[in-house]
Amino acid sequence: MLNPSPSPPRAFRRARLLIVGCGDVGQRVLRELGGRWRVCALTSKPAHAAALRALGARPLLGNLDAPGSLGRLAALAGRVLHLAPPPAQGAGDPRTAALLRALARGGVVRRIVYGSTSGVYGDAAGARFDETRTVAPATDRARRRVDAERRLRWFGAAFGANVSLLRIPGIYAPDREGGDPRERVVRGTPVLRREDDVFTNHIHADDLARACIAALLRAKPQRAVHVSDDGDLRMGDHFDLVADLHGLPRPPRIGRDEARERLGPMALSFLSESRRLDNRRLKTELRVALRHPTVREGLKPRAR
Repeated sequence: MLNPSPSPPRAFRRARLLIVGCGDVGQRVLRELGGRWRVCALTSKPAHAAALRALGARPLLGNLDAPGSLGRLAALAGRVLHLAPPPAQGAGDPRTAALLRALARGGVVRRIVYGSTSGVYGDAAGARFDETRTVAPATDRARRRVDAERRLRWFGAAFGANVSLLRIPGIYAPDREGGDPRERVVRGTPVLRREDDVFTNHIHADDLARACIAALLRAKPQRAVHVSDDGDLRMGDHFDLVADLHGLPRPPRIGRDEARERLGPMALSFLSESRRLDNRRLKTELRVALRHPTVREGLKPRAR
C-alpha cells in the first residue's frame, strides 16, 4: 500500500481568504493578489458571480441580511477581509453580528481585517492624531461602524483571532464609480470659504487594496490603523487642486450659513467634522509604501 503524498511545504500552499463585501475595493484586492491566494467572495447578487470568477475568486451566494444563507462560511478560510457596509439605518450593525455568528461555528478564523471609517472619531477641530484617540461618533452612520468594531474586538478576544480595524477616510480613484472628485468640480458644487473650512483626508482605492492585503499579512492583534495618504489640505483647497490639475474652474466658496441652505444633510455632515489622520502605523507596521502619497499623484493626468 502506497503512503499518501506528504503535504506541500507551507511556502507552497496558497493562503485561503474569504472576502465579505467584494465591491470596488474587494475587486482591486483580487487584482492585486493575481491568483496567488485561494479566495472565496461572498455576494448577494448572482449577476456578480461571473465577474468574481474572472478575477480568480470562487463566488458564494449569501446575504448578511439573511443569516440563514451564511452557513457555508463557517470553515472556509483562516483569513477574512470584511468590507461589507452596515445597513443604512439604525445605530448598530446586525450584518457584522450575523457574519461573526457564522464564522464562530467553524472555529478556523485566525485573522480578520475590517474596513471601518475615520468617521468614528467625530469632529476633532482640525487636530492631527493617531489611532489611540478615543472614538466619539456624531452620526448614526459612524455609530454603526463603532458597533461593528466593538463586535469584532469581542470576537477576537473570545476566539483568539487577530482583528485589524482599518479606519478609512474618503476613497477616490479616477476609475472608481462615484470616486472621481472631478465629478463634483464639474457640477460646480460649492465648498466652504477658508475661515469656515474643514481638514479632510483621502486614500486612493489602489493603495487601500494594498493596505488590506498588508493587514491580512502583518497587522498586529486588536489594532486600529489609519489607512490615509500624506495629504494635509482643507476641503476647499483639495477641490481647488483637483480643478487646477484638470484645467477646470475652481468651485465657488460659500459661508457655512449658505451651505446649510444649499447642501443636503449628507454633505453637511462631512462639513461638520475636521481632522487630520496620522498614518505612521500604516507605513511602519503594515509597511505600505503609498503609490499615491497625495491626491496630486493620484489624479495627475497621464501624459499622452
